[in-house]
Order: sequence, then structure tokens, then C-alpha cells
Amino acid sequence: MEPQLDSRTPEASQAEDRGNASERAGREVSIPAFKHERDLSWALLGDHGLRAGWSVLLAVALYSLVTPVLDTIAVTLYPRLADGVFSPFTVLISELIPVVAILGIGLLIARVEHRRVVDYNLVDSRRLRHFAGGLAAGFAALSALVAALAAGGWIHFGHAALTSGQALRFGTVWAGAFLLVGFFEEGSFRCYLLFTLTRGINFWWALATVSSLCLLLFESRDPRGSGGVFVIALLGVIPCWLAHRARTADSSFWQASWATSTAFGYFHTSNNGENAIGIFAAAFIGFVFCVSVRVTGSAWWAIGCHGAWDWAETYFYGTPDSGFVAQRHFLTTTPVGNTLWSGGTDGPEGSLLVAPIILLLLGLLLAVYGRKKQAAIPALQ
Repeated sequence: MEPQLDSRTPEASQAEDRGNASERAGREVSIPAFKHERDLSWALLGDHGLRAGWSVLLAVALYSLVTPVLDTIAVTLYPRLADGVFSPFTVLISELIPVVAILGIGLLIARVEHRRVVDYNLVDSRRLRHFAGGLAAGFAALSALVAALAAGGWIHFGHAALTSGQALRFGTVWAGAFLLVGFFEEGSFRCYLLFTLTRGINFWWALATVSSLCLLLFESRDPRGSGGVFVIALLGVIPCWLAHRARTADSSFWQASWATSTAFGYFHTSNNGENAIGIFAAAFIGFVFCVSVRVTGSAWWAIGCHGAWDWAETYFYGTPDSGFVAQRHFLTTTPVGNTLWSGGTDGPEGSLLVAPIILLLLGLLLAVYGRKKQAAIPALQ
């Protein structure tokens, strides 16, 4: 018998042999492809450095550890702080403590995250202009609220409580005190927290944060004005869900704004004399301050507005501020009538009239800055 010759070309024969060998190997053994497990660094670090949640937890833990130590040192050096008197020099010193704390913590975390501390929503080539605009807006807004209360007969003016020399002296000290209040509260909520959460939050994490705060208030034995927190929490659900569904470029910013504004209201429930309207007002104006960061690119407008609002309310008009009545205020005022309109012990912030005033403030902010090209969101750069 003659041998059969392979009529295929050498190239075709080799290709078929390789295919058959591959098929046999596939039948003989199937080797699964293993993926490398994510290590600890993945859980701690993200695309923007230390993950937002860990960063916030670290900051809160450090603040809880540092402030009691600083408080003890301050009371030792200045025993009158222990009296809790709402006087200009006492407030100036007591507000310096948390400012020093958050500045030190901010520098530490910025170093861990390879940033500068000013990167937390403080970089602004027009910082002085925005700060001055915030000062004017804050004083004007609070003055409009007091004028509305006076027009409705819900606040009565008395005589000036200080001489011209005293007014200049104590007005300056109170200005320094409330500037520190602005730096502390805006530095905490609209600088560090807003920046950090913007780079690492979505709707579900924001919802979990807001729900946790509401649950804490619900379980609290003394929930001063907690209804204001519940209202601001509910108002944010649908807009933030829609932003999440639309996957807008700034969705995380609005989720962070919702969470930090709710937290800002929660923060104020520890004040004596607060009511639900006052807490809602604090959370609402906190949202306005978030919007100011969005349209101006920094927190400088918010710092100025916050400080001027508190200065006008506490010192210039002498009204209660979040349940506190200050010593050495300029004018003398007394709330009159139904507390829903007068604000009672909560002051003008506890009046129903505060909501339209804050809306007007928001409208002014958008009219002045919103028509310009929106600033980039620093946390997303």
C-alpha cells in the first residue's frame, strides 16, 4: 500500500496541529483566572488620597481629643470662662479655642492628604472682595429681618445701652469674636467637611449620614428644635436623588451640601433656647453658604456673611442669638407677642419671617454671582 501524502501546506498543517493541541489542553484541565484581592491600602486610599469617610472620622476623633485639653488650659489661664457668661471677652477667648483646634487638625490632615490647608475651599484670587461682600450681605439681611419684626410690632426698641466710646470698644471686640465664630463654623462645615465629602460621597452615603443624624435626634432625651433638622433633611431627598439619577458633574457637591447643612442644624440643637424654626434657619442658611461656595469658588463670602449676621444680631441690635443674650450690646430690643413671629428667646432666627429673609439672601447671592461663569469645584479638580 502506498503511503498517503498530506496535501495541506506546511503552514496550514502547523496551524491545525496547534488548534488541536489547544483543544486537548482545554479538555484536560481548566485553570481559573484568579484576581488579586484588594489589600488594606485600597480600603484606606482612593483616587484623591485618604478616603473621605476615614478623613472625616479622623478629624472628628482628633477634635474630640484636642478640645477638652485646650478648654482645660484656657480655663486654668482665664478662670472666668467657667462662668459661661455671654460677654465679649469671654466669647472671644472661648471661640479662639475651637479655631486653634480645627486649624491644627486641618494642617495635620492636609499633610496626610498631600494638600495645603487653603485647598479646603479657601483658594480665591478675589477673597477680599468676596469676604467684604459677605459682610455687607450678612448685616443687610439681619437688618431687614429686624425691620420686618419692628414693622409687625413683634420687636420693640429701647435706648442705646453704650456710650460712643464703649460702642467702639465693645463693637470691635464683638467683631473679633464673631469673626472667629465665622472661621470656626465655616471652616468646619463649608471648608473641610464640604470639600472632603464632595470628593467621596454619593446619594446613598448622604442619605445614610442624614438619616443617622435624624435618628440620633429622635432618640435624644432633650431634642431642642429637632423638627428643624427633620424638615431640612426631608427637603433634600428628592433634589439630591434627581441629581444622583441624572449623574450631573456636580452631583457629589449637592449631596455633600445636603449632608453638611443637616449636620449644621444638628450642631445648633445643643444651644439653649433654640426652637424648630431657629434650627431650620441655621440649616437653611448653611445651605445658602454651600451655594456661595459653588458660585464664588470659595468659603470667603460665607465667612463674612456669617460673622456679620451674628454681630448685627447679638451686638448691634442686642437681640437674643440662638437662645443667648449678650452683655455689652449696642441697642436694646425686646421681643413682643406670639413667639412664632417674634422668635421669643431664640431671637429673630426663631421667627417665621427668617425663612423669606434667607430666601432673599439666596436670591441676592445668585443675582450677584450666579450670572457669572460658575467656578470650578475645588474638590473635584
